[in-house]
Amino acid sequence: MSEQTTMTRDEAFARIRLLRSPNIGPVSYRQLLARFGNAANALDALPDLAARGGKAYRAAPADRIEDEIAAVKKAGARYLFLGSPEYPPPLAEIESAPPILTVRGDVSVAGRPAVAMVGARNCSAAAVKLARDLATALAEEGFAVVSGLARGIDGAAHRGALSAGSGGGGTVGVIASGIDIAYPPEHADLQEQVASEGLLVAEQPPGTEPLARHFPSRNRIIAGLAAGTLVVEAAPKSGSLITARLAGEAGREVMAIPGSPLDSRSRGCNQLIRDGAILVQSPEDVIELLTGFDGARRSTFREAVPTWIPEDAPVADEGPADIAGLLTTAPVFVDEIIRQSGEGAAAVQLALLELEIAGRLVRHAGGRVSLSS
Repeated sequence: MSEQTTMTRDEAFARIRLLRSPNIGPVSYRQLLARFGNAANALDALPDLAARGGKAYRAAPADRIEDEIAAVKKAGARYLFLGSPEYPPPLAEIESAPPILTVRGDVSVAGRPAVAMVGARNCSAAAVKLARDLATALAEEGFAVVSGLARGIDGAAHRGALSAGSGGGGTVGVIASGIDIAYPPEHADLQEQVASEGLLVAEQPPGTEPLARHFPSRNRIIAGLAAGTLVVEAAPKSGSLITARLAGEAGREVMAIPGSPLDSRSRGCNQLIRDGAILVQSPEDVIELLTGFDGARRSTFREAVPTWIPEDAPVADEGPADIAGLLTTAPVFVDEIIRQSGEGAAAVQLALLELEIAGRLVRHAGGRVSLSS
């Protein structure tokens, strides 16, 4: 936790405990800090908020957080908090930016202009070579190559970027497990090389196995770290296309390499191009797309936000709105709830926060919410 020059150890501990507590996600975490000023106060308020939402509540046990911190230290990793100077600005811009990451390696790699490269696990030999060559060329031009350390295209992208050597842009590996778990097992050596020569990033606590539900969360980090996402080879329904969609939602460039319509592994890329992704065939195409008019590499396509607490966060002197009748299990935009309720944004956000902490509300991409089924 040494990077937190303005955060006490007690506050850092409380923030970890807050995030690990039941029903706390990135949005509710930020709103709680905005409303109560610090994590300790937010933890104290959770039982009352949940009770108003209709459920009893217990925060994460302190001894579990102590064990987690010890595991992070044992793994040679450290925490990176949203709002810290080292937190990657492009990732901080996305709505669901992870409040806390665990990292191993050189955090400055994530601050360089970056390209995400993703694709099929069961990929062709030609696609592996293409991904490796593209990654090498992009890293040699100063771009950090971001990927997910999966089999196939991900592994080729990391290896290509690493082959550019210490003078290149480096590589960032984002994993769906805890920082101390290597997955897939055959990439254990590659994961260790990424951690020692680049940057390894995990959102899940140490010891967490890579469950299926963790991969979409991992994908949003891959997309959020990069100015653009390049899909090399992918099936129509794949995690790579999820990453591309998340990149587009974040206002980043989406690129794809075309392939034969006869090869099912190329249909996802062809579908992306049909839907508006940029067709690229060489490193020069990617570099041109991600370079500004002044010739400088672009690390983001939007101005950096001045603060990581959302402007519509609830304020301390306004009570919750009565919105129960407006919610169903069908997702609806929060703006629509505010409009139909006639209440202030802060009051609606507080009511949603109470329901979420009580486990009765689910947040969806794009600022939508629904009652839990």
